[in-house]
Amino acid sequence: MTFEKSAQGQWHVADLTVDEAQELIQKRLEDGGFLRNPHVSIFVNESASQAVNMMGEVTRPGAYPVIGERHLFDLISAAGGLTEKAGRNVTIIHRQNPDQKVELHLPANLAEDTQNNVEIVPGDTVVVSRAGIVYVVGDVARPSGFMIEDNSLTVLKALALAGGGTRTSSLNGAKILRQTPSGVQQIPVQLKKVLQAKATDMPMLRGDVLFVPGSAAKSVAFRSAEAAMSMTTALAVIAVHP
Repeated sequence: MTFEKSAQGQWHVADLTVDEAQELIQKRLEDGGFLRNPHVSIFVNESASQAVNMMGEVTRPGAYPVIGERHLFDLISAAGGLTEKAGRNVTIIHRQNPDQKVELHLPANLAEDTQNNVEIVPGDTVVVSRAGIVYVVGDVARPSGFMIEDNSLTVLKALALAGGGTRTSSLNGAKILRQTPSGVQQIPVQLKKVLQAKATDMPMLRGDVLFVPGSAAKSVAFRSAEAAMSMTTALAVIAVHP
């Protein structure tokens, strides 16, 4: 280990422990003739090695030093902000009490709503969740994927976000495709009755696919348009915030 003496008579103590730094200063004071048998004590007020682990959907996950008082939004900003796939749920795990996790919900605008901008302490781990996605495919105006939080999107809202059905949509043949441990479950949805308020709107869960088929009888006059749009329909499945 080497030490560099500066022109001002100071010595760098980077990478030294507290005990090593104390011994170095004591030796320099004695060798320089300033004191006889000096005793030096160093007290550390703040340490850059005290870090918080930022994980999940932030731009630059990793360990970030906590110098002084730091809050949740400060650490999110230091980590480059949220990714496009980030959800609004955040979990904070304290090193001293890992079983007592703190669950928070981020506001849409971090600058305006600071209610959940809690203090973060060294040793904490902050995990930003990934938003769930539901998909609307088939004979709709804009087949897409939509980010949701807490399974808050219903069939009607999802259909509206996808631009609604087309002139060839078979609304009564719609179904939700849901992945289960035993395979894909097909749940019939009477969309026409739901639109007429004659049937109950249904919530969609993360990973659900709402499939709206086309009516063969209605699509005879639109075969060329259907063929032309087949490729763009496949490419138009995107994830957007509702």
